[in-house]
Amino acid sequence: MARLNLWRWVVLALAALYFLVPLAASVIFTVDVPGQGITFDAYSEIVSTEGFTSSLLLSLELALATIAVVLLLMVPAMVALRLGAPRLRPVVEVVCSLPLVVPPIAFVAGISTVLKWGPEHLSRTPLFQTFVAIQNPSFPFVLVLAYVVMALPFVYRALDAGLRAVDIRTLVEAARSCGAPWPQALIRVVLPNLRGALLNASFLTLALVLGEFTVAQLLGFQPFAVWIYSVGGSQAQLSVAVSVLSLLVTWALLLSLAVFGGRSYKASASASRG
Repeated sequence: MARLNLWRWVVLALAALYFLVPLAASVIFTVDVPGQGITFDAYSEIVSTEGFTSSLLLSLELALATIAVVLLLMVPAMVALRLGAPRLRPVVEVVCSLPLVVPPIAFVAGISTVLKWGPEHLSRTPLFQTFVAIQNPSFPFVLVLAYVVMALPFVYRALDAGLRAVDIRTLVEAARSCGAPWPQALIRVVLPNLRGALLNASFLTLALVLGEFTVAQLLGFQPFAVWIYSVGGSQAQLSVAVSVLSLLVTWALLLSLAVFGGRSYKASASASRG
């Protein structure tokens, strides 16, 4: 037992070194200026740099929209799959795993082809305005659609793990026997028991959207990751400082979601006991 605990601490120490050493090196690079000593000018210039606020807000808006769409799509589908068609689970698993094997370059090439094909062949139909609207630079909904596809493997795994830990069939049958319609049974009975899985899916989707670069860059939009790359071409120190700050912001958002989810769970648990 003591040997197992020792190896556990060794693994944790190696993991901490693997993550913290590059982060510490990045911080030192941003604050140690040759000839000037320690300075935090790179961090003080971030907020005033053109495009910082707009790109960060755009990424957060895209993340929230992606989380909402992918959960609205996957939660009812996974529950229906668990209750009514368990034999289709391998098929759905393979379909949701496809984004992991399709290279992002091929994926964005397909999106670009569709976006070019649509206006050329649908210019005289109402769908033409749809193609124009989803490419609005202020909020490119086409990125939301792309991120939903890219997030499917992670959301599927998180929800599948949550559903395996809960007897959904018994919960739904109990709710239905009490007179609850299907939407109410899903919202008031199933979702509270999947809170951990929903939070995990939201965590993974948020991290994916904030860090995604290839699709947004090739489609010509500038969320936060693309803005960091554009700044890094001329100001290396500022680019690394923004990367460090973005990592800290992502951690803060994930911790906020975790704390919010934990408080909601405690509140619902205390209310049910009362």
